Amino acid sequence: WILNYDIMARFRRRTCIILLLFILFICSIMMALKTLRPDRAGFGDPFGLGLLPELQQRTVLLDNKQNSLNRVQGDTVTRVSNLHSIAVNTMKASMPPVNKLEEELSSPNYNFHIFYYSWFGNPQFDGKYIHWNHPLLPHWDPKIANNYPKGRHNPPEDIGANFYPELGSYSSKDPSVIEAHMKQMRSASTGVIVLSWYPPGMADENGEPTDDLVPVILDYAHKYILKVTFHIEPYKDRDDRSMYHNVKYIIDKYGGHPAFYRHKTSTGRFLPMFYVYDSYVTIPEIWANLLTVSGSQTIRNTPYDALFIALLVEERHKHDIHRSGFDGMYTYFATNGFSYGSSHHNWASLKAFCDSNNLMFIPSVGPGYIDTSIRPWNNHNTRNRVNGKYYETAFSAALLVRPEIISITSFNEWHEGTQIEKAVPKRTGQVVYLDYKPHKPNVYLELTQKWSEKYRKEQEQWLM
Repeated sequence: WILNYDIMARFRRRTCIILLLFILFICSIMMALKTLRPDRAGFGDPFGLGLLPELQQRTVLLDNKQNSLNRVQGDTVTRVSNLHSIAVNTMKASMPPVNKLEEELSSPNYNFHIFYYSWFGNPQFDGKYIHWNHPLLPHWDPKIANNYPKGRHNPPEDIGANFYPELGSYSSKDPSVIEAHMKQMRSASTGVIVLSWYPPGMADENGEPTDDLVPVILDYAHKYILKVTFHIEPYKDRDDRSMYHNVKYIIDKYGGHPAFYRHKTSTGRFLPMFYVYDSYVTIPEIWANLLTVSGSQTIRNTPYDALFIALLVEERHKHDIHRSGFDGMYTYFATNGFSYGSSHHNWASLKAFCDSNNLMFIPSVGPGYIDTSIRPWNNHNTRNRVNGKYYETAFSAALLVRPEIISITSFNEWHEGTQIEKAVPKRTGQVVYLDYKPHKPNVYLELTQKWSEKYRKEQEQWLM
């Protein structure tokens, strides 16, 4: 009997040891996966910052993403006005009860802002493809440029993106597309759409004016209890005077809409918010005319006062932003290590600087980055999604600095592969598009919703 007891005791000890080793093995794998990230990824080659306009001459507008701007004429206004009427009628006819929407979708988080682009077009709604047929941009060094293909993409099979949207090569004017986008953003528990915006009659080099589409977007956003703010792009001759008129235009025309976003400040005021892309190309003295109380073109303490958020790329920009009179800064790029601002390990010091200077710090998180479909020479700046781990690492880094707002790059910037919109596998001819496998097309919407809830819970702890 004693012998049997001794055998059983040894068997139990051996079993416990095996179980302990197995648990340690699982924990080590989880820790290894968690640390799988390009935390201090560099530029690869010195050309990295060449993607950005004017990092040596701030007054020259040289943006590879938007390039020079042009004025486009035609019957766009009439067509979009008709589309607005169709969209409104369609929306009213199909609108389910609010309670049903609330049951089906996650509640919006108005501290999660997501960058949104309405510049896509197709023959059905626009008479031609817009942006899906993006040209291949040449490298600025002719010797390097000669090693890469030229020309432009040929939709619908060949589009200017490394992933392929579930909705196909859609038009941003299609009411069914706008509705699908709103539903996706709401399902992701984001709350504020940061809409890429150019003044009336203006567009980026590859697009057409989209300001007339804003009322439709506002209407659909309101249906899904989302808010809309504006991402003011670097249009031609943007300065203190033109910005004053543009802000006035936006607030006068759209400020009364229930979906127009206003942010509650620490003083209890509700102010519009404007993100200003490539703000650093304009010198601080010009911005100060608009954004400081004593400025010659000041917007402060007027009916058009607002929160203005500047783009920070280099570390020195933080001092320029403060001197200019901006209310905060954001980092935009979804490329950890590409710039000072987009590098996760710099966010703590940027947040500390903002806290000490009464500025908002809004880090921008993204699921990955790849733009070789339009910049075939730029594979150095690709950031692999690692099946969602890159995105979660970015969220984790953002939450560590306890920001008041987190911005997401992006919902649908397909050219740069930062989209969280649903994508599907596709193979055509010589092109094999990337996809979200082994996950479903909505995986990045689900991850956003997960981190939105995590942010809410952690924010409750911060405020205690």
